[in-house]
Amino acid sequence: MTSWERLLRWEEDHRFVVDATLAALLLVVLLPSSIAFSAATGNVSTRLAAVVTVGLVAPLAWRRTAPTASTAAVYFVALLQVLAGAPIVFPADAAVLVALYSVTVHGPRWAHRVAIAGALLGSVLLAFSIGSWTDSSGARAVSLFTAVAALAVWAFGLLRRTRRERIEALEDRARRLETERDQQSKIATAAERARIAREMHDIVAHSLTVMIAQADGGRYAAEADPSAPTRALRTIGETGRAALTDMRRLLGVLRDSDGPAPEFQPQPAETDVGALVEQMRASGMRASLVRMGSPRTLPPGTGLTVYRIAQEALTNVLKHAGPDPLVNVLVQWLPDAIVLEVSDDGRGASADSDGLGQGLLGMRERATMFAGTVSAGPRPGGGFRVRAQLPTPPGQETR
Repeated sequence: MTSWERLLRWEEDHRFVVDATLAALLLVVLLPSSIAFSAATGNVSTRLAAVVTVGLVAPLAWRRTAPTASTAAVYFVALLQVLAGAPIVFPADAAVLVALYSVTVHGPRWAHRVAIAGALLGSVLLAFSIGSWTDSSGARAVSLFTAVAALAVWAFGLLRRTRRERIEALEDRARRLETERDQQSKIATAAERARIAREMHDIVAHSLTVMIAQADGGRYAAEADPSAPTRALRTIGETGRAALTDMRRLLGVLRDSDGPAPEFQPQPAETDVGALVEQMRASGMRASLVRMGSPRTLPPGTGLTVYRIAQEALTNVLKHAGPDPLVNVLVQWLPDAIVLEVSDDGRGASADSDGLGQGLLGMRERATMFAGTVSAGPRPGGGFRVRAQLPTPPGQETR
């Protein structure tokens, strides 16, 4: 911001101080000249000239903070001067034009319309106070000059008012756009944080659960099968490396844009559910996969959602279903949707919970983003079931 812009901003924020100072300076200049003019003409007492000058100039201190009241006060003093039959007290009567301009620019619309009508009416009254309208050409000239000057000032004030309103409208629009931009940025940031939280939860929870299950199982099975710890450690290593790769890919979006570009890999999709089930089998889970219907090409987001829901559901089986559950994973293709169902015969409703509930919440959030639904709860007869249904786009080719 330049020095001139700062000065204008300060002047706009301190309107009364600026206008009051200018009104005081005008009084210092105009009061002696009005007294001298009245003394020279001899038609008006110097006291009346002083009172009229103060009455016309002093209200200008409020010409922007209270334009309607300020203009009314100036017009009232000018009307009393005309009705009293006093001649024009030059140059103090120019305050009427200043008041007209101020109310036109800063006052309400009705106020400046009343002000111009009052100025035109005052020009007619001024002619009658100076002399007869039909007999005095000087009176008609003064009246005409006053009316033309008032119309010119009013027209100039309207131009300034239009420009001021346009600038205020542009500033208001800029403020609203900035507010909307900030709100959209906050919404986008919150959505991205939620997405990263879901991805982090799915990757970390699933991988750590598999690693913990392998570590515990390898420790218990070491006495009966000496090769069990070796297999468990191999599975732990593979799971840890896969989780580390996913974490690096996910956190790559948070790196500085000036740094090296992260390596991009395809996101898992519905076709990777089979590999996920195989991973669970390698960790010791009795899991089976059943596919029904004609597979179709899914959008990347829908395919990733199916995979993550299956991953979270299998992770919950490892955490809560108890020892050696039997797990069935069903992927069913309907004409207009895909259904994923993960069920087990474990503890069901009697299973302990960690009290966080982030897994089921993440499933529902993922499905909702693609107009899908997720239901989860105990099965009749024991066990637990998670069922997700997501609509599929029409017209997809069978693969």
